[in-house]
Amino acid sequence: MNVPESLKYSATHEWIEISGNRAKIGITDFAQHEITDVVHVELPEIDRAVKKASPTAVVESVKSAFDIYSPVSGKIVAINEEVLSSPELINQDPYGKGFLFVVEFSDASELSDLLSAQDYEKII
Repeated sequence: MNVPESLKYSATHEWIEISGNRAKIGITDFAQHEITDVVHVELPEIDRAVKKASPTAVVESVKSAFDIYSPVSGKIVAINEEVLSSPELINQDPYGKGFLFVVEFSDASELSDLLSAQDYEKII
């Protein structure tokens, strides 16, 4: 499994890339393997307030639908519209073109609850 060192992770298999007070979020390589072929994605609306660990998006595969949780609280400031029309990008490039949304986070202390790459590898 690919677990980039530069990212942080949640126990629910989301990755987070921090840039200033913004966090780009997607699902991990492990998660996309478990979900299998992604066929549909539901993303949150821009400006929607989200709470840490709350369902924020939905990824559907041929198997089932899976809630995707926001690892931080804040406001949705961007979504990846490309995955709406090409959901397979999540399987092909989960850490790049397959990202889901960006949150402008409101509480930086929540970042301390995230896992390092090494800690995430221990749980998978």
